[in-house]
Amino acid sequence: MTPDTLMTPEKLSLDGKTFVPAEQIPIPEWPRTISERPQPTLTVKDDDLFLVTDTLGNISGCSLNDGNPSMGLFCCDTRFLSRLELQIDEHSPVLLSSTADKGFSLSVLCTNPKIGDRLRNDTVGIRRELVLNGALFEELEVSNYSTSSVSFELSISFDADFVDLFEVRGYHRGKRGRLLRLVEPTPEEGTLNSDGVSFVSGQDAEKEQSLSLAYQGLDGLVMESRIQFQHRQPDYFKGYTAVWRLELASHETQKLGYRVNLLRNNKPSSIVSAAFTLTQAKAGEIMEEQQWVQQITQIRSDKGTFNRIIERAEQDMYLLRQSFGKHKTVSAGVPWFSSLFGRDSLIAAAQSLMLNPQIAKETLQILAFYQGKTDDDWREEEPGKMLHELRFGELARCQEIPHTPYYGTVDATPLWLMLYADHYAWTHDLETLEQLWPNALLAMDWIDRNMRETGYLSYYRKCKQGLDNQGWKDSGDSIVNRKGELATGAIALCEVQAYVYAVKLRLAEIARLKKRIDLSDRWTEEARNLKLRFNRDFWMEDQDFCALALDGEGKHVDSITSNPGQCLSLGIFTPEKAYSVAERLRAPDMFNGWGIRTLNSLSPAYNPMGYHIGSVWPHDNALIAMGLRSLGLIDQALELFQGLFDMTEQQPYQRPPELLCGYERNGDNAPVQYPVACTPQAWATGSIFQLLQMLVNLVPDAPNNCLRIIDPTLPETINSLSLHNLKVGSTILDLEFERSGTTTACRVAKKRGNLRVVIEA
Repeated sequence: MTPDTLMTPEKLSLDGKTFVPAEQIPIPEWPRTISERPQPTLTVKDDDLFLVTDTLGNISGCSLNDGNPSMGLFCCDTRFLSRLELQIDEHSPVLLSSTADKGFSLSVLCTNPKIGDRLRNDTVGIRRELVLNGALFEELEVSNYSTSSVSFELSISFDADFVDLFEVRGYHRGKRGRLLRLVEPTPEEGTLNSDGVSFVSGQDAEKEQSLSLAYQGLDGLVMESRIQFQHRQPDYFKGYTAVWRLELASHETQKLGYRVNLLRNNKPSSIVSAAFTLTQAKAGEIMEEQQWVQQITQIRSDKGTFNRIIERAEQDMYLLRQSFGKHKTVSAGVPWFSSLFGRDSLIAAAQSLMLNPQIAKETLQILAFYQGKTDDDWREEEPGKMLHELRFGELARCQEIPHTPYYGTVDATPLWLMLYADHYAWTHDLETLEQLWPNALLAMDWIDRNMRETGYLSYYRKCKQGLDNQGWKDSGDSIVNRKGELATGAIALCEVQAYVYAVKLRLAEIARLKKRIDLSDRWTEEARNLKLRFNRDFWMEDQDFCALALDGEGKHVDSITSNPGQCLSLGIFTPEKAYSVAERLRAPDMFNGWGIRTLNSLSPAYNPMGYHIGSVWPHDNALIAMGLRSLGLIDQALELFQGLFDMTEQQPYQRPPELLCGYERNGDNAPVQYPVACTPQAWATGSIFQLLQMLVNLVPDAPNNCLRIIDPTLPETINSLSLHNLKVGSTILDLEFERSGTTTACRVAKKRGNLRVVIEA
């Protein structure tokens, strides 16, 4: 609590404002009109703010027990609006069209239903625009398209439950904080009316009205959604519903609006400074996005549909960026994972090195800041270990969950080291290499300590509220054997060992650069020994395939999964084993026409709707495609590429989902949506750039001032592809690729710098 906060059981004063528990002042509630059945949604995001509405732009029926719990306005893992419902004479408007195409804003066009004998249907046009920019802004243009005047009431109902995002996802709390009512204005404000609405003097001497929704958490912090009305003020309030009595002449239009400021202890909750008006908010967002576009590699083809997929991925990578301290990285996905994740942010940053290596640099720096410093079983923290997930909501602040941050991930640490090496290969950024070298050594030490007992990097849950499974397939039912039984004990995943193998080799090169020959020799030898043991211990001779994992007794977790496919590009398999894995992944029980399933369809545990036991993940498939390409299996890699792009073309906004169901692709059937997939989602978005990287096959070596382009290959669906503003080291390149039959030619169209470009056919 701040020094100017006073609290009693009956009253709370904060910076001159006085609140009382909500139950002391019951307020009337405006009836809801929206169905409680699950609704299609629109999603917009700005840094640490995101908004999920139905297709009318409304939030309704999203209490924890309703059918639409994921809707709301969220910031820092807290829901600041749980109701935002537009009505016309207490009826729901009729949707004409809506879109969230711009990412930071959504627009809705709707009209009125028939309302008694007073208002014929389709008489009134309502245009809504909602924008995020440090706050939520909405403007409405209400037009009368009849030949005579009309009168009606337009209302917007607000509410806020201030629940933690983990509660929205199903976490049950035994006790919550208390909702508050504002009963006294600040000294600068005027009097309150009977509904608890305050009046603030406006610049034009017109009184500006505002609503306050507030809550005090168990940690004492006061959350507040402060709604200030702009343009025409409401005519009256009923509880938290603002009502305008509108009388419109023929073809007259009136404008209404409001701004929702999100406060924590009377200070802005969002890290973004809020604009004052919607127009300013839009201008700020457009300017920032234009600056982003100027920095990145522009990738275009001769096909419009293909370009729309790429443009969407460029925009989504921009939207997913989120501030953590003075740096930005990509949050994992909206709505469930709009926060810092180790594995997700690292993979997305690696996927997008071709787009913008700055994402990788800042991701490395943020995660280095949070690198584990002590042994703490509650958070599963260990010295040198990289975090899994960071949260800022009330549950984290009250230590009800361990996400402050939580370190329950086995792969974020080797993935950080891989990105550390890859970033250097793309940029020759010696300053960052030197700055983060101590973190790299700590990370390698953590890996070595973990591997000491069994020779493999494994995980075992220490925190009761932590994750049972701590690889990328982190759902509780994902690690199963061929009988469909759950694996037990400390789990050593196959792809994690491949990460470690690659890390040892890549860090050995950096150690040699830094004159640490002792480390270089040791890590090279350890990688060689790991490869020998891995090919012996993980290989299932009877299935001619690699085990998903070794369990706590060192036995095979012997199901057929996609995980070994992620090992292909990292060199840990012997050649014959690599080709055997590649061939098995193409079998019908694994490849469903859109992509490779996470678990084969013949397994007793297979479920095409299961999160990790039969679904198809774009990022998983992009990593596998890179592996197939590295083996020279270009046709197979192109088959995966085409399936994923065909799937993405059919998605809303041409945006790849986090995952899709594993049902077979038959004829003209559409890909089957996974019900609660995040969209946009970081490594699904990044998979677009990784697949493009797979096609043109760029191999950067900025420290040696060289870029190799090895056998670039465009699919039959694309004739030409261009990369403008590509950064490798200190050189900026424009590359053009053109297909003629089965051959793809590459040309350096422009080069600013002295990089050597070697094209190998």
